[in-house]
Amino acid sequence: MQIELKRLQLETGITFVFVTHDQEEALTMSDRIAVMSAGTVRQVGSPWDIYDRPAERFVADFIGETNFLSADVVSVADNRARVRLSSGAEISASFPADVTPSGSVTVVVRPEHARAGVPTDTSALRGVVHDIVYLGTDTHVHVHLDDGTAFMVRQQNARSGHCGFSKGDTVGIDFSDDVAQILRD
Repeated sequence: MQIELKRLQLETGITFVFVTHDQEEALTMSDRIAVMSAGTVRQVGSPWDIYDRPAERFVADFIGETNFLSADVVSVADNRARVRLSSGAEISASFPADVTPSGSVTVVVRPEHARAGVPTDTSALRGVVHDIVYLGTDTHVHVHLDDGTAFMVRQQNARSGHCGFSKGDTVGIDFSDDVAQILRD
């Protein structure tokens, strides 16, 4: 039905207003999404903007699974901020256009944008594997970070099936410089 509705919209060229509480359906069916809460529009944008560049905690939490990290802003330059995580690691983070980050901030990292591996001195985060959930196409590795924060890494499964970790393993977590986003709190 989703494919048929998109085909009809493309053929007729008319605007469809599609109201749903199903986040996945909103992401797949829309060219533009308005996320609302208590009668207030919280963010409007493309599905990519809403999912990968949420402006505030409500939107990040409402659309998809996510990790929230506390951080302190170290510097801001060229539309990027350098933030220090509780682990002491410094990472680069983007931020919404209407935000000038300073002081303590919340940073969001989607589970599929993080990688777990053997901890090293350069790992952005460290923690202990608390749980492993096999979902067929991917595995969710739930980690308790050294500061007590819960963090999830989603990794696509290999043909071999095993994710490479066991409950109780100490892991390092890393992610690319372009995946962290400071939220408007």
